[in-house]
Amino acid sequence: MFQGASSLALDTKGRLSVPTRFRDVLGTAISGQLTITKHPHGCLMIFPRTEWEKFRERIAALPMQAQWWKRIFLGNAMDVEMDAAGRVLVSPELRAAAGISKDAVLLGMGAYFELWDAATYAAQEAEQMKGEMPDVFKDFSF
Repeated sequence: MFQGASSLALDTKGRLSVPTRFRDVLGTAISGQLTITKHPHGCLMIFPRTEWEKFRERIAALPMQAQWWKRIFLGNAMDVEMDAAGRVLVSPELRAAAGISKDAVLLGMGAYFELWDAATYAAQEAEQMKGEMPDVFKDFSF
């Protein structure tokens, strides 16, 4: 389970340095093999390969009405590997799709990560915090 936020800066080649707290787990459990794809909210999803395979099967099994979503998730997926320094190359196409040029936020979301442009994430989080919580939290206690 991945959780927590990390502020990061992509290097000039578009490489993301995986935070140390995740690097060992990813290197040992999956040999540094990851898959990156688009998320409908404008960020990128980064999956350990084993989790990606589960997600990919679920998406591939969707009916024809979901064909465009299959294209978005599966057609944009890129397999990558962490290098010896714990870096992952994020393709120019995926960086452009998420509006990420340099400053980014990596969020642990349980079985996968979200990678956001830092300014976009800050603005969207602030907007959400202004509004009401969704009804699913109605009976949730803090």
